Amino acid sequence: MKQDSAFSCHNDPSSRSGACGGRRKRREKMLDASDIRLLMLHFLAQNTAHGYELIKSVEELSKGEYSPSPGIIYPNLTLLEEMDAIRVIDAQASRKAYSLNDAGRDLLVKNREHVANLIDRLSSLAILVNNRSIPDVEQAIHNMKLALNGRLSQERISDHTLQVIIAALNEAAEKIAKS
Repeated sequence: MKQDSAFSCHNDPSSRSGACGGRRKRREKMLDASDIRLLMLHFLAQNTAHGYELIKSVEELSKGEYSPSPGIIYPNLTLLEEMDAIRVIDAQASRKAYSLNDAGRDLLVKNREHVANLIDRLSSLAILVNNRSIPDVEQAIHNMKLALNGRLSQERISDHTLQVIIAALNEAAEKIAKS
């Protein structure tokens, strides 16, 4: 996605002050538009559906932990229709229901492994949220954030201290990954 330079912030890792001052960091997107399109094709391969039903299918897959917005579903339905991957069943109906075309089936076959990974990723979200809410895990995450934010909120942090923090975070990540 191309960003308009008038609205973008420069995240130069060598700059500690940040170019956006009071910017708010956006939460990482769960899925990009191409992922959503593949999931929609996956669900339409099983049954015809309206846009709302596709949203609910994704939400159900993640046990309620992720729900794509109508703002990403409906434009992608239009795009898939323009690509001849899906078709509207009854153009006169008040709510459009869609079904899969041959081009959509071909896309699913070509991206079978990626679709399987997307399904696994969404299915594991509920497990992740449940495990993160274990009180001891919650407390440990809170302690890490508190220590890190407390230390990084200081105005003048030496390069040595930053390197110690970075090394500690990388070491913790490695230990967690190997556990």
